[in-house]
Amino acid sequence: MAKPKNNKRKPFLKVIPIGGLNEIGKNMTLLEYDDEIMIVDCGMSFPDDEMLGIDVVIPDFSYLISNREKVKGLVLTHGHEDHIGAIPYLLRDLKVPVYGTRLTIGLVRNKLEEHNIVADLKTIYAGDSFSLGSYFEVETIRTTHSIADSICLAIRTPQGVVFHSGDFKIDYTPVDGDPIDLGKLAEIGDEGVRLMLCDSTNATRPGFTQSERVVGRTLENIFRTAKNRIIIATFSSNVHRVQKIIENAILCGRQVAVSGRSMEKVVSLALELGYLNIPDGVLVDIKMTRDIPDNKLVIITTGSQGEPMSALSRIASGEHKGVKLKPGDMVILSSTPVPGNEKSVSNVVNKLFEAGADVIYSDIAEIHVSGHACQEELKLLHSLLKPEYFMPVHGEFRHLISHARLAESVGEKTENIFVLENGDVLNISEEEAFFEKHVVDADAILVDGLGVGDVGNIVLRDRKHLSESGLIIVVAAIAQEGYVVSGPDIVSRGFVYVKENEELIESARQVSLDALDRALDDGIRDWNTLKARVRDELSGYIYQITKRNPIILPIFLEV
Repeated sequence: MAKPKNNKRKPFLKVIPIGGLNEIGKNMTLLEYDDEIMIVDCGMSFPDDEMLGIDVVIPDFSYLISNREKVKGLVLTHGHEDHIGAIPYLLRDLKVPVYGTRLTIGLVRNKLEEHNIVADLKTIYAGDSFSLGSYFEVETIRTTHSIADSICLAIRTPQGVVFHSGDFKIDYTPVDGDPIDLGKLAEIGDEGVRLMLCDSTNATRPGFTQSERVVGRTLENIFRTAKNRIIIATFSSNVHRVQKIIENAILCGRQVAVSGRSMEKVVSLALELGYLNIPDGVLVDIKMTRDIPDNKLVIITTGSQGEPMSALSRIASGEHKGVKLKPGDMVILSSTPVPGNEKSVSNVVNKLFEAGADVIYSDIAEIHVSGHACQEELKLLHSLLKPEYFMPVHGEFRHLISHARLAESVGEKTENIFVLENGDVLNISEEEAFFEKHVVDADAILVDGLGVGDVGNIVLRDRKHLSESGLIIVVAAIAQEGYVVSGPDIVSRGFVYVKENEELIESARQVSLDALDRALDDGIRDWNTLKARVRDELSGYIYQITKRNPIILPIFLEV
């Protein structure tokens, strides 16, 4: 890259994580130099147990929106939801080109069609180089992960090479036959890496992550012994896993059906792009499976994480229209629970057992391997790239700290390792690197239905309160002259069952009436004050009797 013609000091290169630090998911990182910004990934995460009613969680785009004229493009490392899931929400407000490999772009296109968004999608290939603006030269390198077409990035900037690993593991025997390009990584290391950003998801795990072929061998043994129908749940995006399932089904003389909207879409896309190889006559419509003998059928479905509306959850609950569980069915959960999903998965497993199915999950057999590098693979990457500065990304705080210590163990200087939080800014100049705390807004934005960001902490607090203690509504009609015309009536929702607690409800009605009468006798006509009086007195009475604190909502009508 050409050097500036004048002798002025170069601007800092700013590295700004918007998501993906101190959390699993929602991965998004900005690189900013002078008046240009490039984005790496734009993912979502799922809500935790405290986020009642929330559908998904996305990064805060406010910094990008306020600097929209600087943004030159979005580059995607792979097609998992935690790296592409927030793209429709970003492109509503920011029209930028999106770069990704064939499968990744195909998945993004499907997602945008659901949101009726037209975007500038640019397909790239591992080994390509392209420019974003005047300052960013991006080279893509083939890597291996639990989804096909994954890449890592070498980004050449005026302040040196920034390497971004994306999500990866070092699989020497991948299903598609295309291993990670270690030779190219070594070349980039010899060129000199100023900063490395690296996946930390498995930084606490020693050793190596096993190859996807291990799962293939385990599944083959299970398929050979199965005497009835096989129902297997896995991530829809794990095309390699789906291919191994199909190969084993063919080996055992079984046909394959697919259930679940996301699984159907991904299988269709992967067939179209050539990532799946399925001989004619093997794949059948789920509606046609009734005529196929149980010992000749495999059903691949979504729901390995226990999602309430997924195909597997509906099968377990007996609510799936096309698949009714039978005693003796073999159900395989080919995944491990994502942190936070353990209880949901456990509930589904229990329902499957109750229905008489034989259930095989990760505690029983090696039917899943991670897509993320363990400690020895991380050490190998550090040794190949030899970065001057290092910033662990993609993980909770314990993962980031473990990765930082691992970097120290391979000889990287403690003062050159930076553990940041979302919204911090890492500044890199010709002489030094340092970071500033909480410079950019990077709050979690909650998506509830069509509402984006309109549910915050106060609303969540009220939802939690409602879920724990319920709601009491006090309705009364008040004359302008200052007396109660009718009511108050008491309506209970989620507090007590009215028909079985008539005495309590009548007492609550009397307490509310007495509070109103006293306030009106005192000459109070301000409705907010009247409501506060009733709320305070009724709340105290309810707590005294029940030791509960329901939300109390007075509604007064003037007549």
